Amino acid sequence: MKRNILITGGAGFIGSHLVDALLLNPDISVSVIDDFNPYYPPESKRRNIAQHLSNPQFRLYETDITNDESLKQVFEEQSFDTVVHLAARAGVRQSLIEPAAYARTNIEGTINLLECVREKKIPKFIFGSSSSVYGQGAPTPFSEAEANVGKILSPYAATKVAGEAICRVFAETYGINTICLRFFTVYGPRQRPDLAIHKFAALINSGQRIPVFGDGSSFRDYTYVSDIVDGICAAMDYESRGFEVINLGTSHTITLSELIRLIGEGMEKEIRVEQLPMQPGDLSATFADISKAKQLLGYSPKVPLQEGISKFIDWFETGSVAS
Repeated sequence: MKRNILITGGAGFIGSHLVDALLLNPDISVSVIDDFNPYYPPESKRRNIAQHLSNPQFRLYETDITNDESLKQVFEEQSFDTVVHLAARAGVRQSLIEPAAYARTNIEGTINLLECVREKKIPKFIFGSSSSVYGQGAPTPFSEAEANVGKILSPYAATKVAGEAICRVFAETYGINTICLRFFTVYGPRQRPDLAIHKFAALINSGQRIPVFGDGSSFRDYTYVSDIVDGICAAMDYESRGFEVINLGTSHTITLSELIRLIGEGMEKEIRVEQLPMQPGDLSATFADISKAKQLLGYSPKVPLQEGISKFIDWFETGSVAS
C-alpha cells in the first residue's frame, strides 16, 4: 500500500536518517519540512538530504512550522497518512538564553501542526520528545508513568512537557492517534556539533581540553541513531488508538568520564580535560526503562555503545555519510 509521510525537521540529524530508511521502500513517499535555521551550519543539513533531491518519492519544503500560512499550504498540496514531528529548537543550555524562541517553535509550532492534522483528518501523529522531561530526581530507570516526572531544569524540557500535553489534548479531543517518543541522548553520524560525543571528538582531535562539568560521575543512556529510527518506524506501523508515551533508549548507561575515555581510545589520541562546575539545566542522570517499547513496538536496540562510538569516529575522521 502506498504511503505518504511528512517529516518535520527531516534534514536534521535524526530526521535525515529516518528519510534514508523510509525511502528504501518504493511504496513510501516522503515530504520534509525544514527551515534550515543557523543554530548549526545549514550546509550540513543540506548535505544530509542532498542525495534525495532528485528522487521523485521525495519533496522538500523550506518553511518554518511557526509560519502558519505556509504550513497550511503544504497540507493543501499533499495528503499525508502520518506526520512525524521532529522539528524543534534543541539544546538545553541555549534554551536558558532564548526561552521565548524555544516556546514559539516547540509549543506554537507543534500546535500549528496539530491544527493541520486535525483539519485534514490525518490518522497518525508522532511527536519527538526527550528524556529531559523526566527532570531531576525522577526514579531510575525512567518509566513512562506520569508520577515519575521530576523537577524540570530547563525551558527546553518545559517545552517538551508542554508539547506532550498538547498532543494528549488533541488526541483525546479530536481522536488523533498520537505517540510521543522520548528519545534518550541520540548519537551517531551527522550528530549536531554541539552534542557531547561530536563536541568531545572535535576537541580531542584538535588537542584542546574537554570541559567536564561536575566530577564526571553523571551518567547517560546513549542511543545509536539507527536504533531510534527503528523505533520511529515501529511506532509508525503500530496500530495505536488514542495517546501513548514511549521511551526509546538502550537501558544501559555510562558515566561522563568513561564516555570521554572511550572516545579518546577510539581516536587513539590524548585526552585533556578541564574540570568546571555543573551547568544549570543539566540532568545528573538519564536511564531508560524500555519495557513498554519492547512490548508495544517490538523495539530492541541493536548497537552497543562501543560499536556505536566506533561508527561515529569512522564518520568523523573520514567524512563518510554512511551510518
